[in-house]
Amino acid sequence: MIYNSIIETIGNTPMIRLNKLAKGIKGDVLVKVEYFNPGNSMKDRMAIKMVEDAEKAGILKPGGTIIEGTSGNTGMGLALAAVAKGYKCIFTMADKQSKEKIDILKAVGAEVIVCPTNVAPEDPRSYYSVARKLNADIPNSFYPNQYDNLSNTAAHYETTGPEIWNDTEGKITHYAAGVGTGGSMCGTAKYLKEQNPNIVTVGIDTYGSVFKKYKETGIFDEKEVYPYLTEGIGEDILPKNVNFDVIDHFVKVTDKDAAVMTRRLAREEGLFVGWSCGSAVHGALEWAKENLKEGDVMVIILPDHGTRYLGKVYNDDWMRNHGFLEDKSYATAKDIIAKRPLDYSLISVKPSDSVKDAIALMNKTSVSQIPVLDRDEVVGSVTDTKLLSKIIENPVLKDAHVSDVMESSMTFVAGDSTLDVLSSMIEKEKAVLVRDDLGKIHIITKHDILEAFTN
Repeated sequence: MIYNSIIETIGNTPMIRLNKLAKGIKGDVLVKVEYFNPGNSMKDRMAIKMVEDAEKAGILKPGGTIIEGTSGNTGMGLALAAVAKGYKCIFTMADKQSKEKIDILKAVGAEVIVCPTNVAPEDPRSYYSVARKLNADIPNSFYPNQYDNLSNTAAHYETTGPEIWNDTEGKITHYAAGVGTGGSMCGTAKYLKEQNPNIVTVGIDTYGSVFKKYKETGIFDEKEVYPYLTEGIGEDILPKNVNFDVIDHFVKVTDKDAAVMTRRLAREEGLFVGWSCGSAVHGALEWAKENLKEGDVMVIILPDHGTRYLGKVYNDDWMRNHGFLEDKSYATAKDIIAKRPLDYSLISVKPSDSVKDAIALMNKTSVSQIPVLDRDEVVGSVTDTKLLSKIIENPVLKDAHVSDVMESSMTFVAGDSTLDVLSSMIEKEKAVLVRDDLGKIHIITKHDILEAFTN
């Protein structure tokens, strides 16, 4: 068969049975391998759909520029569409994305702008904000906005869902996928549930993301948001493409478990896939162990190819340095707080406390930075250096309330964050916070990390 362009080869990816990894699990566990798409990821499906829908609506005109915030895979799909249709591309990416993803996008002619990861979505430096500004500044440009563009969901409703239904001859009973923008999970799930309302859908989330708690409580909890390493799943926003009504359950997966499973997929099943694929399989199998029955058929979608992670999860040194290999020499945040006494209590102040009292507490306890708590919620922080400079500039502030001088809150981190991750975060900011298994808040400072390195 002869195709007119590369974009005509998108879709109809293979379904493969897991053998070794699914051993002992009742029922069949199948994976839909999306790296067979021409851009090596499932994002090709929604990229071409968003472009063609924009063309039909007159939003994208000949000679235009496509501008998007991406973790890499959507950018590749859009870049292929741009090459085939004659558009330019500019992509913004968070700095946690792999170098391979950036290099691949540049290889197909795209301009890539790297933005900081650890900033709020509304921060003008975030890759969301930079993309929006470029779209406003550049004439004849199109900002697909994969998070809120419902063509994303429609692409999977029209292609991925029907393919899975036909490949399993309608026998599918469970569908599992990572949730990032929400398109592949929700578009596919909507189609499958229309064919059989009894199909159970399992969304895979990561620690540091808001999805699971929001699904279970309806609360957008900013305490759930903290930096994580896994690329392509989880969010600190609620994209319009995430339809919680079609997701029955959520399972959270750690960075380490995802990375280890990614390597196992390559070595035990011959599936050379990306990091979020490891998240999806680990989370789905953990859920399947307790819930799948004989005769059930679970399908897990594997979003992308392993070539984009050669410098990370497929690199032994990188894995070892992050504590993800069994011979690790690096401790984690959880290891640090586990050594503290049972009666440990976080030193903190309230917004209504006086600045003088805060200074006295710092002197008494020999600490240089203190979180500000309001009814057990962290609302800010005070540090001795910033406090000193403010009082020198305005001496009357010593009689003010802490709320008048406090800085932004310290960042919460995952318990499995390793020393190198913690060190880089503290180097950029101040101390970080972590919750133990009982929900108690602990502070981790540069001194704690130095001590952990030497013990």
